[in-house]
Amino acid sequence: MRIDTNAVLAMRCPECGKMEYHDFSRFSFSRGKAFHITCSCSATKLIVSTKNLNSYWLQLPCVVCETKHLLELSGKSLWSGKVISLSCQETDLELGHIGPKSKVSEMTANYEEELEALVKEFGYDSYFHNSKIMYEVLNCLHGIAERGGLYCQCGNYKIEVDIFPDRLELQCKKCDSINIIYAETEDDLKVIQQVETIELARHGFKCLDSLSNTCLDGLSNPGKPKKARRKRSKT
Repeated sequence: MRIDTNAVLAMRCPECGKMEYHDFSRFSFSRGKAFHITCSCSATKLIVSTKNLNSYWLQLPCVVCETKHLLELSGKSLWSGKVISLSCQETDLELGHIGPKSKVSEMTANYEEELEALVKEFGYDSYFHNSKIMYEVLNCLHGIAERGGLYCQCGNYKIEVDIFPDRLELQCKKCDSINIIYAETEDDLKVIQQVETIELARHGFKCLDSLSNTCLDGLSNPGKPKKARRKRSKT
């Protein structure tokens, strides 16, 4: 039987939100000494400790609960060659994956492919005003949702997204709140890249774009007219 001695952690940073891969092996650990995995921004992503190399304690910062989760894994499961999903213990939202690099990379790449397929479905030049910006904004939105940062004040985390040529409309079906995110220009992209959380106002309206990111509780956005709905997806 082949025994894996290497693994990789794929996890978005709780501080900067960047997705990175971190290689480590069973030889990285020593008894009684914690092993730290850090982001390129120096933030701690994971702390692993073991006393006997048969069981491992994982501490991971959670952007959802703003605390640390503690998870115990047996050495058998950690080095089994299967992918282990790290999740928030309160909301079950996925925070990262540990396992063989090929399998973890495949799981992470699947979402990227889904986004690209979505953009291609409408046509790069025919539907979106700026397909590159739209793709990047969708990617940012997924990262925010994956970290538990997309939700409504009413407590709903299942936010629906309507996709338009120039924007995304986020809607909470529980209280009918709406948040508009524009995706046409580099400035629109820069705005969402600086956002850590998107909170829909209960029964309200918000918009987020490069011209105005504080448009609240209105009935419509006076700057840009609404267009017919074309596509709906769920984060």
